[in-house]
Amino acid sequence: MTGDNPSHKSTERNGRSGSAGRLEIDTPVVADGPELHRIARDSAVLDVNSPYAYLLWCRDFAQTSAVARIDGAVVGFVTGYIRPDAPDTLVVWQIAVDAFQRGGGVAGRLLSTLVDRVLPRGVRYLETTITADNAASIALFTALARKREVPVERSELFSADLFPDAHLGEDLYRIGPFAPAPATAAGF
Repeated sequence: MTGDNPSHKSTERNGRSGSAGRLEIDTPVVADGPELHRIARDSAVLDVNSPYAYLLWCRDFAQTSAVARIDGAVVGFVTGYIRPDAPDTLVVWQIAVDAFQRGGGVAGRLLSTLVDRVLPRGVRYLETTITADNAASIALFTALARKREVPVERSELFSADLFPDAHLGEDLYRIGPFAPAPATAAGF
């Protein structure tokens, strides 16, 4: 499936003042991998995966991920996958936005568009892990729950002592259940 499928593409005017172009949320393609790596690296807060991992992500998990583009340039992304042992659960692995686009709602639009895309696949829950010091991510995911009027539960998932480096513990945020996607005229 390509990013040209209307159910996988969302275009709207970028609301951030001083930024030109239209914001488009789309399915990533393999050629976006280097930009995902760059944005993750430049975020200075994400655990950065290898460039190869982002290429694979854009190939193998494109349908459960999204990119934000302005005038064709990638300015943000969200990567996710369906949990193999819980097919009703989308796990969001990473979400990041270029520094010059932060504060304009790009991350929220990425997340919301991705949730809308996976609902027809039977997804009812979103899970992500967040360190206790990441106020921006906590605010982003709790805002999604608030806007969708669904509960959010937080629990410890991986304690700091499980990491071989100085990594903080990761709390699990479980959001949902989301309402099932409405049936379309075509019946799916």
